[in-house]
This record gives sequence, C-alpha cells and structure tokens, in this order.
Amino acid sequence: MLKIRTYQFSSQDFDEWNAFVAQSKNGTFLLDRRYMDYHQERFRDYSLMFYSKDKLVAVMPAHHDDVTVYSHGGLSYGGLIISPKISTAQVCELFRDLNYSLKLNQFKRVVYKSIPWIYHRLPSEEPLFALTKVCGASILSRDVASVVMLDRRLPLSQLRRRGVKKAAKAGVRVVEQNDFAPFWYVLERNLMMRHHTQPVHSLNEITLLKSRFPQNMRLFTACCGDEIVGGTVLYIDRDVVKTQYISASERGREIGALDELFSSLLNRFADEGYTYFDFGTSNMPGSDDLHDSLIFQKEGFGARAVCYDTYEWTL
Repeated sequence: MLKIRTYQFSSQDFDEWNAFVAQSKNGTFLLDRRYMDYHQERFRDYSLMFYSKDKLVAVMPAHHDDVTVYSHGGLSYGGLIISPKISTAQVCELFRDLNYSLKLNQFKRVVYKSIPWIYHRLPSEEPLFALTKVCGASILSRDVASVVMLDRRLPLSQLRRRGVKKAAKAGVRVVEQNDFAPFWYVLERNLMMRHHTQPVHSLNEITLLKSRFPQNMRLFTACCGDEIVGGTVLYIDRDVVKTQYISASERGREIGALDELFSSLLNRFADEGYTYFDFGTSNMPGSDDLHDSLIFQKEGFGARAVCYDTYEWTL
C-alpha cells in the first residue's frame, strides 16, 4: 500500500525532489525545482510526493485554486514523474490514494498535463492507464506538436529548400550565443508587432534559468553580417531537442534565415546522436484549432505529429 504525503512545497524537500526527478524514467529538467520555482509567486504550490513504505516512488508538480488541482499550469507538461521500479498496479493504487487525499482537502477537480512519450527514458504510460481506469478522466484539450525523428528524417519540402538556398546567397551564418539580450530584442519586437504579446519569460528570467541549466538551454541565431536576423532557444534533455522560442526579423523572413537555421540544427543534432527534434505545438491560443501557417512551416522540415494532452476528472 502506498502512503501519500501531500504538502505545499517546502525547502526541506528541495534536494530529495530534484534527485528523484534526475533518476526517474520520465522526468526532465523542466520538472526540477530550480526550473519550476523561478515563477513560484504566480502559483499556489500543491506539489505531491508519494512513498511506498519510506521510499519515494513518484512526485507530481502541481498548484491549486480553491477547488481545482492543476499539474501544472506553468509548465508545458506536468503529470506524474515515476520511478523505473514502480508497477502499473502501484500507479493505480497511487491514483486512488491521490483522489482520496484531495477529497479530504475539499478539492473537486483535477486538471492533469501528461508528459509526451518522446520525453520518456523508459516506457512510462502507466499513469495514462490509471487516468481512465481509476479516475474516469477525459481529455480536456489536445495540442499537437511537430517532431522530427532525427535518425529517420523526411526530406525538407521544396519551399524550405528554396529558403535554405536564399539564405546561403544572403550569407546567413548559424552562431551559438551565450548572451540572450540581442535575440530577446528581436523576439520581443516581433511578438509585439505581429501578435501583440510578450515572451512567457522576461530577459531576466531566461538569463537566470540559463545560468542554472547551461547545458540544457542553448541559443542559436541566424546572423547576416553582424545582424541577428533570427534565432531559436532550445531546451535539451536527454535525447530530445525542443524549440522553446523561434523568431525572425522582417529581413530574416525575407532571406530565409529560419530555413537555414533549422536545416543546420537538424543536421547538427542528428550528427550528435539525438533522437527527436520537437518544434513545439501549433495550436491557436486557447483552442484546439490548428495554426495552419505555423504547422505548415514545421512540417516542411519533415516534422510530424506528437500530441500534448491535458486530462480532467472530478473527485
């Protein structure tokens, strides 16, 4: 029988949590408290830890409002992070204990973001079975990401190949940068002009996170002369490379800067032995509808669909 301990996260559990995520079969650096807690003031933490006897076997990042527990609104994915040794039967028992504990604390609903399978070190879909078998959960939303399998790449589309040639003619170079500020200017300007939005992370926040995870967060830019005309921030974990931000200036769009950038990066990370290149999701804001032009561009690099699912159930 699993014993559950539920708490609003405290500093005394910091090291135990991070050590567990690092050795889990489906955790990533986004679920390390050093990443999660950069915006902790925006959420009322309700992270959970699960023990079998005295051994930690699972954790779940979460926050809450008065009636709902969310895992986790501030992250691309959340859900249950599990030990390689935990069984399917134990995960089912864990969700029974979770639901009982949440009911005792007067919660009425759970919203749960699952971790996409490409981020699993080992098969880790025991929670998906338990969500339907134990919780009676249903899919609240389904976002579609575009992913390239780097060892089985599809060819670039004709349009993307034309962009690469145009960029080569303009002299576009791909350069890795450690200073995020010049690219952040391009990103903020582009988002405001085209979408009237701001990046999720401020420059100070992304710089802080880069200092904490220097190997996991990398910036590559497309440069024309001394000018940055495009770039992407990559989140790298185990054998997955994910685009967290992509942006190009008006000139960058005219000369195919992103086509050269991603053609180069796909070759680079394939040669370095990575398995997946995740271009991220292409849904319209707050909707399951596709952003047609965005996914068209990503699929032009040979990417195909992986779903990011969010579930819900009542208690």
